[in-house]
Amino acid sequence: MKTSDFYYDLPKELIAQDPLEDRSSSRLLHLSMKDGSMEHRHFTDILDYLNEGDCLVINDTRVIPARLYGHKEETGALIEILLLKRRENDIWECLVKPGKKARPGAKITFGDGILKGEIIDVVDEGNRLIQFHYDGIFEEILDQLGEMPLPPYITHKLKDKNRYQTVYAKNDGSAAAPTAGLHFTKELLEQVKAKGVKIAHVTLHVGLGTFRPVKVDDVEQHHMHSEFYMVEEDQAKLINDTKKAGGRVISVGTTSCRTLESATGEDGILLAGSGWTEIFIYPGYRFKMIDGLITNFHLPESTLMMLVSALAGKENIMAAYEEAVRQKYRFFSFGDAMLIL
Repeated sequence: MKTSDFYYDLPKELIAQDPLEDRSSSRLLHLSMKDGSMEHRHFTDILDYLNEGDCLVINDTRVIPARLYGHKEETGALIEILLLKRRENDIWECLVKPGKKARPGAKITFGDGILKGEIIDVVDEGNRLIQFHYDGIFEEILDQLGEMPLPPYITHKLKDKNRYQTVYAKNDGSAAAPTAGLHFTKELLEQVKAKGVKIAHVTLHVGLGTFRPVKVDDVEQHHMHSEFYMVEEDQAKLINDTKKAGGRVISVGTTSCRTLESATGEDGILLAGSGWTEIFIYPGYRFKMIDGLITNFHLPESTLMMLVSALAGKENIMAAYEEAVRQKYRFFSFGDAMLIL
């Protein structure tokens, strides 16, 4: 299986640069898993596809304003850092630009010295470990100094930080939003519940591996970055009970999907707990838990294209993407949605 098998042609103007004023007014392409047929709808029509007794699984991670701009203490050179993973004792694994100037021992100051950092090590793929020093609460300083880490294909400035958060975001830790969830409003979620559909939550802190291109020709040689996930006891029970009762488990986003598939045993039972997952789902994978997926439109040749192809079949997905381009759907993080069910 080649990475190039998952390529499609996307005109640049179809990449959504700004969120819609009303989250739930985006379009929805329904792709049938049974026969590959398609329907063009609006996101609020999602209610027509959900049945009483189904369970919608959302990812309640919260994006932190992880992009910081500082200056090197010795030279005053501008340094941009992106917080990737929290380690112990205020040490973070970070992506640093320009990397050449960021050698161990270098000191960086942010926001007139409210926050200071020292590079203590270079780790995998040139990422840096930075030890931070500050007075007060780190999260509050981050809120004050940090910017939302929008993906590189979004070039417009985000006017409202909250538009890159889901309305149910709770647990701080992501370097990117679980974007399928951006379409839901609180009102729409209430309508989902009123229909007798259960809503369960899991947590997966989205890492930058989500945006990293697949650099190998042979799909199976690609290595995923690890991401932290958590499934609480009561939520595992809710999801397992849904399956037992014959309801469908529908994942909101590829991050919820990867969490569920990572934490489900070969016996089809979801286990509560937390850990790190490097699960890589591509065609040939046998799904253990999910019956359907709400997702956005993904980058060509990305691991997420491979995941949706594993679920719906590669030919169906490629045909659906061709149709979405023809119908001028909006693509990627702030774009339209797709329901695979």
